[in-house]
Amino acid sequence: MKVTRIAYSKNLNAQKYEQLAEQARRLGQVRSLVWRKYGALAGVGVGDRGIRDQWMKDGTADTFGVLANAWKETLRDAVADVKANREAAKVSVRQAIWRRTSDQGERKRLFTVLKCDQWMDDPYLSRLMRKHWKHGRNRTANQIVVRSDLYRTFTLAEGGDVWLAVPSLVRRQQIVIPLNTTVAPTGTLRLILRDGRVEVHYQIDGRSLKSSQRLCGTAKVGVDKGYSEVLTDSEGNHHGQELGGLLQVESDFLKTKNARRAKIQAIAEKARAAGDSAKADRIIRNNLGTTKRNRRRRAFEARVRTVTFTAVHAVLDMANHVVAEDLTRTIPTRKKLGKDTNRRLAAWTKGVTAEALNSLSERRGSALSLVNAAYTSQVAPCCRILGTRKGDRLHCTRCGAVWQADHAAAINVLERDGDTDITLYTPHMRVRQLIQERTDRHRTRLPVQDSSTCGERTSSTGRSANSPVRAAATKHTREADVTRITNRSHSTSLPLRSAEEGYVNSG
Repeated sequence: MKVTRIAYSKNLNAQKYEQLAEQARRLGQVRSLVWRKYGALAGVGVGDRGIRDQWMKDGTADTFGVLANAWKETLRDAVADVKANREAAKVSVRQAIWRRTSDQGERKRLFTVLKCDQWMDDPYLSRLMRKHWKHGRNRTANQIVVRSDLYRTFTLAEGGDVWLAVPSLVRRQQIVIPLNTTVAPTGTLRLILRDGRVEVHYQIDGRSLKSSQRLCGTAKVGVDKGYSEVLTDSEGNHHGQELGGLLQVESDFLKTKNARRAKIQAIAEKARAAGDSAKADRIIRNNLGTTKRNRRRRAFEARVRTVTFTAVHAVLDMANHVVAEDLTRTIPTRKKLGKDTNRRLAAWTKGVTAEALNSLSERRGSALSLVNAAYTSQVAPCCRILGTRKGDRLHCTRCGAVWQADHAAAINVLERDGDTDITLYTPHMRVRQLIQERTDRHRTRLPVQDSSTCGERTSSTGRSANSPVRAAATKHTREADVTRITNRSHSTSLPLRSAEEGYVNSG
């Protein structure tokens, strides 16, 4: 697989940056033209070469004001973006087709027509595509795509930092960019201009990285994605426990910072309303900029990614098969949270965690399975019934065991792998119904308490609970439950409480 690496410019001349910014601005107009003309039905079945030939024939290419190779690479990149946008809309259309009909032949026909981009002749598919595929627009004017044979790299001293020479707006003239790395970029480059600095994005083979050479473990573990920590595995280990602190500190800082910016913005608006435009312009120029805010945001994202990828590496060091919950779909909840809690949870980086699991498992050769996430943190693993959740503790209402909620969720995720009844796309209400049905079936095999005052218990078959067979079966079941609870919770420090056995030390 390919991995993206980023190199940054170092002490770049302001004049060079202005030349690159002007070139990126003109190429942004090319992107806008592609999206405006071919971002809808007119772009279906049209490739970048056909558009290129047409523009060169009718003279459109002469109006761009950039070199031919520059706008051709931008055209190819923009057409690929349009196609990706169209393919993303097809995901929702396929789900609608699956819900519409259960006829396998009809499903296959619709899927084939959709895949071959012949959906415009089908009224039903055409209506769905109009609903889910909206006409996009370009907002990118700070990127330059450079082909691999159009730039060169060199160093001024052996082992020194790399210099990158890229084409300018003038033929046979190049702009030399000093980089902050000793590793020369390779392949097609994407130059992104932000806040007076150039980011050089390029791709390398993931197998060449040192982290890809690390061997995986031999176990099969389930993991639960969290907010206070990145992952909790089925052995009770918590990985990336500093994630929650990072998210909370950054969220609270932004709350205070944005409140102050709002007050300054109000002062600028009052000054402009009073006719003092000079004061309003000074406030906007000196106090309402985004350079520092964007720099802090990028540093925060880098720290979060470091913590996340380190935690996933720790899981893969012990497992060659990881089972994780699929959090791509929103699970509705009736629980009302406070404003601060909602704000902090809004910054939860579950997408970064999913990316790290997918990327690192592929690079290191570990298997990754996704399962349905519904009610994984609400089922007590000891008795497999819906427990009572209180904070980060899960109480079993049958045996009285107390579980750490994330640990219980990781165990449930591991056990849900291979469950033929609860698949990845089973609705959450059906999942709850299946859990309740399994609980009821298990309860019918237990003795039923009689209403008599003597405490005599009889089963549904009429056999006395005090019979030797029933007593032996009850004792065996109780001992098996205690053993299972102890084995599954050997890595957690929480005591597990049983209603009949007392406290069971999980250590």
